[in-house]
Amino acid sequence: MKIKLAFGLSAALLFAGVAHAQQAGQDQPAGDLVPPTSASDFTAGQLDTVLAGSWRSAPNKARDVYRHPKETLQFFGLQPDKTVIEITPGGGWYSEILAPLLRDNGHYIAAVADNNAEAKQDTAALRAKFAADPAEYSKATIATFNPQAPVLGPAGSADMVLTFRNVHNWTQAGTAQAMFKAFYAVLKTGGTLGVVDHRAADGATMDLVKGSGYLPTAYVIKLATDAGFKLDGQSEINANPKDTKDYPKGVWTLPPTLTLGDQDRAKYLAIGESDRMTLRFVKNGADKKPAAMPTASGSTAK
Repeated sequence: MKIKLAFGLSAALLFAGVAHAQQAGQDQPAGDLVPPTSASDFTAGQLDTVLAGSWRSAPNKARDVYRHPKETLQFFGLQPDKTVIEITPGGGWYSEILAPLLRDNGHYIAAVADNNAEAKQDTAALRAKFAADPAEYSKATIATFNPQAPVLGPAGSADMVLTFRNVHNWTQAGTAQAMFKAFYAVLKTGGTLGVVDHRAADGATMDLVKGSGYLPTAYVIKLATDAGFKLDGQSEINANPKDTKDYPKGVWTLPPTLTLGDQDRAKYLAIGESDRMTLRFVKNGADKKPAAMPTASGSTAK
């Protein structure tokens, strides 16, 4: 399946403009910068086509109601002719969306860690996924990095870096600061960093949430701004007010992990996936030496 990315001139421009106008009503911008409306923006129809694609697994499609991929990617300003790096894609949930979207005119790169057996297992599974469906993934690339000293590609080579539910792992491993510096290095000036992660309760400190999988929004923003980024926008797209964030096994108590198994399973399924922050940053070109950041310890799981 090839996604045709040429637009129908004025009609497509009008459609894109309406989509961005609707988005602006729900976003909470942190400045005047908003992803530009242009003929190269993805239309809602193109996103819908990919989200309905037969190559996406049924369990992954079932998560759309919690992860809102269409609205999230529109908020980040994803465009079809750009180089996009997804950091630590795990089993490839977003790979099934991003790689086909970028196949014809852009470039999708899955950046995977090479530091442990679990990471290598995920990489092998991702390679198998790509090899099994060349019609969708033949132009996708897998690149490995060392989390202790990450290099994600040539400096200034990417238009967008995206990461979904990973910052809490890096925080607990003590590598978050290095990762955000690597994001800044690989992006072009004006490039976008999109971050989604489990959001701690208002006023929660790092000590309070340690090991829970949740992070204070201010902490994640500081990681990015200390690396040189400017906060460009926040969205409630992935908010979940049912999430009370006080579970015996942290965020992993909720689906899709359901660490407690059958114990209170119906209760946690009714809550759904976690409440999440959705943050958009821009590389403004002013290199800035990052400050020292606090770390937390605990289990690391995505």
